[in-house]
Amino acid sequence: MASGPGSKLLTPENSAIILIDHQPQMYFGVESESRNEVMNSVAALAETASAFKVPTVLTSISASTFAGPLDPNITAVFPNTPIIDRTIMNAWEDQDLVNAVKKTGRKKLVMAGLWTEVCLTLPVLSALEEGYEVYIVVDASGGSSKQAHDAAVQRMVQAGAQPVTWMQVLYEYQRDWSRQGTYEAVTNIAQKHGGAHGLGIFYAKSMFKAQEGKKK
Repeated sequence: MASGPGSKLLTPENSAIILIDHQPQMYFGVESESRNEVMNSVAALAETASAFKVPTVLTSISASTFAGPLDPNITAVFPNTPIIDRTIMNAWEDQDLVNAVKKTGRKKLVMAGLWTEVCLTLPVLSALEEGYEVYIVVDASGGSSKQAHDAAVQRMVQAGAQPVTWMQVLYEYQRDWSRQGTYEAVTNIAQKHGGAHGLGIFYAKSMFKAQEGKKK
């Protein structure tokens, strides 16, 4: 893709994705929006990372003693990716995670996590302090209340983070429908997770197939 490391645009080549603490106990406490919507967004973001082969770091908190295993929508996509389990709330204070991020060689970090006000905000602020560009996926994150989520997003934005959504990341990575290598994966992800927009893609594909059938 044309956009280099200094570009304001995200590309699969200049960014890494970090998914933080998408675990049952954390989902149970989400009250900022529908838990099902958050889970759908997380699954879509994970599939986007896989489709574009973006380096992805997975982390959990107290998996065996409190929060439970990572969301299976994530582990199904990344069955061989190590999950960095921690006890500390600020994932950026875990050296294993920092090492994993540095290993990607990317300075643009796309981050999502539960809860927004704690386990996302703290590492986002720490990463910003260390000079990383951080993009927070607001719909793949959730807080203990709408007020908590909104206040946390505002705090991160004021510190320099940029808010995005999973679909924005998906289409920003694709950017050109002539890129056939990821075209099918992108439309499949959008169709599966994009609600009415996804239904529209299904409709368009169906009409195209119908027209092709008439030509034969």
